[in-house]
Amino acid sequence: MDHFDRFFATVDRRKVDRPCTWLGLPVPAAYERLFGHFGVENTRELILKLDDDLYPVELPYHSPTSNAIYMAFDFGSQSGKEDERSLTAPGYFENCDDPAMVETFEWPEPAKYIDPAECRRVVEDTPDGLPVMGVIWSAHFQDAMAAYGMESALVQMYAAPDAFRAVIDRIVNFYLEANEIFYSAAGDRLHAVLIGNDFGSQTGLMVSPEMIRKFAFPGTRKLVEQAKRHGLKVIHHSCGSIRPIIDDLIELGVDVIHPIQALAAGMEPAELKREFGGRVAFCGGVDAQHLLVNGTPKEVRDKVRELREIFPTGLIVSPSHEAILPDIPPENVQALFDEAHAKW
Repeated sequence: MDHFDRFFATVDRRKVDRPCTWLGLPVPAAYERLFGHFGVENTRELILKLDDDLYPVELPYHSPTSNAIYMAFDFGSQSGKEDERSLTAPGYFENCDDPAMVETFEWPEPAKYIDPAECRRVVEDTPDGLPVMGVIWSAHFQDAMAAYGMESALVQMYAAPDAFRAVIDRIVNFYLEANEIFYSAAGDRLHAVLIGNDFGSQTGLMVSPEMIRKFAFPGTRKLVEQAKRHGLKVIHHSCGSIRPIIDDLIELGVDVIHPIQALAAGMEPAELKREFGGRVAFCGGVDAQHLLVNGTPKEVRDKVRELREIFPTGLIVSPSHEAILPDIPPENVQALFDEAHAKW
């Protein structure tokens, strides 16, 4: 099988010759060790050296306040750099209880800051023979948390639901406009997209399933349907313990659930395969909180072998968080790929 056959067969839960893999998105500080270990000079060479099955590209975005689509909104209500804020910091809508206030914020216009020619270039400047995954995030629920500050947002979901809905709907509209520019420019060179919001903690959902369904999933549905109209496979990200809403994600049309956060409550791979494996594919499973950081290469290989036995298909073997941090030894990354790519 080639990379295209393997990726699409895995997503559709058909037989594969060996597991589909995805390295994830190493943070900049992790690259030096990875490049040195694998004898490469850049990300492109690393992906090819690993014989990985997916090539990620970020949606290009350049505004006066941000060079990343996931930091497009300057919600900071106090002085300081927007890229240094956390979701818990006070936001522009901190005390918002009036839906009309949504129009007082200076919302960025995607067409001003996304160049279709650059979008086309980044997808064309990818190696032949690899499915291209657009990393677009479109994290409307997380952005709503930042718009208020998380504590205020969680209160206002109950105290002023109409205002909260007006804010999150406006965020969704921004992403729909941005994504449409990207999809139209990328054309058939784009094969999948990574979207999502972090709904889970280590032990459970951060808010009730009912509130996620009420406020987050209407936007998720629009984002998924938009991607499907362009013929794209949808990989939906949410860290943490999200088992109570996996059925919802399947109903929304998601093709792949990312990641299987291995140490989160209720995210045991065998149980996920038993309950959902006939209806959706997964990505992840190799613990990046403890195993990849502190384990031996043999222990990593043993885990990958276990995952292969549980998921003969329907799993993109990958770290249980997309961000490879500098504390993960390259030897363990190599062990993950060696075992995943071994022919049994």
